[in-house]
Amino acid sequence: MSTAAEGAAPLAQPAALGFFERWLTLWVGLCIVTGIFLGQQFPALFQALGRLEVARVNLPVGLLIWAMIVPMLLRIDFGALHQVRAHWRGMGVTLFVNWAVKPFSMALLGWLFIRHLFAPLLPPEQIDSYIAGLILLAAAPCTAMVFVWSRLTNGDPYFTLSQVALNDAIMVLAFAPIVALLLGVASISVPWDTLLMSVVLYIIIPLALAQLWRKRLQMRGQQALDAALSRIQPWSALALLAMLVLLFAFQGDAILRQPLVIALLAVPILIQVFFNSALAYWLNRAVGEKHSVACPSALIGASNFFELAVAAAISLFGFESGAALATVVGVLIEVPVMLAVVKIVNVSRGWYEHSPG
Repeated sequence: MSTAAEGAAPLAQPAALGFFERWLTLWVGLCIVTGIFLGQQFPALFQALGRLEVARVNLPVGLLIWAMIVPMLLRIDFGALHQVRAHWRGMGVTLFVNWAVKPFSMALLGWLFIRHLFAPLLPPEQIDSYIAGLILLAAAPCTAMVFVWSRLTNGDPYFTLSQVALNDAIMVLAFAPIVALLLGVASISVPWDTLLMSVVLYIIIPLALAQLWRKRLQMRGQQALDAALSRIQPWSALALLAMLVLLFAFQGDAILRQPLVIALLAVPILIQVFFNSALAYWLNRAVGEKHSVACPSALIGASNFFELAVAAAISLFGFESGAALATVVGVLIEVPVMLAVVKIVNVSRGWYEHSPG
């Protein structure tokens, strides 16, 4: 997941969860209630907002997504990519789990739970859309909050920064093809034009603007960069909350009709989190990486860049789609689940550092 909590450089990472991140599940819950209430009270207003589109891009959503993503991308230092060689084994594990395992295992879990085991309990017209949302969530590895999780496990800050930078670079090229492949495998129609537009609008352009902005700030010194990061920190949080209110205003009727949907969608996401983190953690131990590298490697694969997933789901399938709802369920359970993973890797350090032989 990504919010404005990450540090600008390895030595400037937060020591713990900030107030917003610590209570993220509560804020999401309040947004659900508020959004459903407003959607029921003012349906015409939200329908009008839903019609504010240019080239199939909803303008309120586009502005909110940029307000969420640009401050986060401003914190990424692509100069850290040269550090990849220092821990190539841990980096290899990270890339393997993030790109060769995570999206495909989520597609499998979606097929198993949503299309089969839970199908009788879900609206049949949304089955494909729910699976698509889960795939979008899994195809976007965590970008910012991994800095917080890494810090809580005493993870190597330089490895954390370099793996985030490398993942972001790969995401520019790999997100659309992987999503299209898995949607096709799941027999879901792939709107290629909208998918590619989402990549351009929500990855390439914000990334380019953020890096240009970062370079200009760095020319004025690290203090100028830190001051700018501090000023824009609330943007991501406020934009996220506004986005969730909008989303649940549109989703209100569906949720009121079937409140069980959120709990059912959480099941494959929870399995995915613990499976991916355990796999990455074990693989790092098997290849002989340090515990301080294994922790961020495991945590980045367990968390998600949900801002991108939500944006892509809305662009591809609409506000009222099951895909949009599925991506938001990932936000709802993010903090408590990731804190559980942090606890597990911390208490298992003795086992990890004990020689397998």
